[in-house]
Amino acid sequence: MTTLTRADWEQRAQQLNIEGRAFIHGEYRPAVSGATFECLSPVDGRLLATVASCDLADAEAAVADARATFDSGVWSRLAPVARKAIMLRFADLIEQHGEELALLETLDMGKPISDSYGIDVSGSARAIRWNAEAIDKIYDEVAATAHDELGLVTREPVGVVAAIVPWNFPLMMASWKLGPALATGNSVILKPSEKSPLTAIRIAQLAIDAGIPAGVLNVLPGYGHTVGKALALHMDVDTLVFTGSTKIAKQLMIYAGESNMKRVWLEAGGKSPNIVFADAPDLKAAAEAAAGAIAFNQGEVCTAGSRLLVENSIKAQFVPLVVEAIKTWKPGNPLDPATNVGALVDTTQMNNVLSYIQAGHDDGATLVAGGKRVLEETGGTYVEPTIFDGVNNAMRIAKEEIFGPVLSVIGFDSAEEAVAIANDTIYGLAAAVWTSNLSKAHLTAKALRAGSVWVNQYDGGDMTAPFGGFKQSGNGRDKSLHAFDKYTELKSTWIKL
Repeated sequence: MTTLTRADWEQRAQQLNIEGRAFIHGEYRPAVSGATFECLSPVDGRLLATVASCDLADAEAAVADARATFDSGVWSRLAPVARKAIMLRFADLIEQHGEELALLETLDMGKPISDSYGIDVSGSARAIRWNAEAIDKIYDEVAATAHDELGLVTREPVGVVAAIVPWNFPLMMASWKLGPALATGNSVILKPSEKSPLTAIRIAQLAIDAGIPAGVLNVLPGYGHTVGKALALHMDVDTLVFTGSTKIAKQLMIYAGESNMKRVWLEAGGKSPNIVFADAPDLKAAAEAAAGAIAFNQGEVCTAGSRLLVENSIKAQFVPLVVEAIKTWKPGNPLDPATNVGALVDTTQMNNVLSYIQAGHDDGATLVAGGKRVLEETGGTYVEPTIFDGVNNAMRIAKEEIFGPVLSVIGFDSAEEAVAIANDTIYGLAAAVWTSNLSKAHLTAKALRAGSVWVNQYDGGDMTAPFGGFKQSGNGRDKSLHAFDKYTELKSTWIKL
């Protein structure tokens, strides 16, 4: 962990040279139209950079370059062990530039610098490194055939991949896509969110420095309705991968159908239930985890434990423990290493979160913690972690993804009722169960319609476990060897001997 102080980070922020141009075929260049947009920091409202606002013309150039590079074989036909060596250098460079990348991440989207450096940068390097290490250890198959036939089942890279990533974990979500996509030999066009494009733009040069050939990784900053739409509709993009809202995920599926039936892999929204039974092994630990599950990253987490389901027999005892635990999560200047709650990504998102807090009041929920904008004098976008009790699943704050630090507490009387409430949602990304009963833990986990279920913890797992959702939380999986399925085609070759 870095030993830099707030003063150190602030000094480095003043000296930071921020690149805002697109990156195509190994070089930075402005948008074809010359258009730009302002990148403002949610920390204090300062202008960080003017960023290229790419559109159809830039998408055409980037896709043509990615296709030509793929077809040339300079990366796609490189031996897996050679791709591995280059990607390991890429991971090393991400770590070596970790303080710069962490600073860009914090200034750009408001998360605490300790998280940007200790979680996002390290996790991003780990994702690139893990996929690099795996690629020369995955074997193809030989089918069971008659003695005079040979059946081969091989994986081939899909070709040109467009990756549209969100603003809440800009570098890490990009790395979850880039790791398996690059390792399997594809050319990738990365479209970061217009709310947080800076780290994606920066790592494009690091990829070149590592030895990844020009044209293998292009980066197009810009808006979803312009360059994002252009990539989704492009006839020469083979696969589209996306992390973001369910609304946009559905639209991308439509675009794929309207164009070339490109494969579309989606990780979308969530409204994750965190279920605490009366026999939880440690109520204080469960309360602290419940607070962290909604306050971490300002609640801007697709797996945020935004619905806290508590068995009614302990509810009066447990909720005050959560209220006490949330007091340790205090909004502060993200450049202070002691800060654990930063700024929401922008004014639009802050106002959206505040509107949901008002909806909680309007629908009759009881506010028991937080609920206000704070630190307004800084010019930043800060909201207190907020807890509503007396919530039912019909309320907006319980049904809709807020993407902010707003927790809804819902009571239940039996395991069956808890599962029914938990599954009563369009989403199915994650869930947690707290109990000392092994059978109850397994049976509840089996009954929950979610891609990840954590027992006696919240947000467990690492690169070895797949990540993704059921229902309208998406399809396909990030992380683990299962992620390679998104970036490869299976080919059967049948040979008569």
